[in-house]
Amino acid sequence: MKQTLEVLGFLAVVRALAGPASEFAGWDRGPVHGFAFLEGHEIHAGIAPPVPGGAPFAAAESRKAG
Repeated sequence: MKQTLEVLGFLAVVRALAGPASEFAGWDRGPVHGFAFLEGHEIHAGIAPPVPGGAPFAAAESRKAG
């Protein structure tokens, strides 16, 4: 279970960092470009997910190994 939480946390953080990276690089594709209601707020929408992305890491640390 601990490894599963760590993998989920890693994937959440990687996906969250892809938002600002795509915005600063000027790419037309990214995790938040497909949503019309986020037009003009792509950076904010990309920065917010790392916070809940860290939650699986915290949960994995609180569980016993095994």
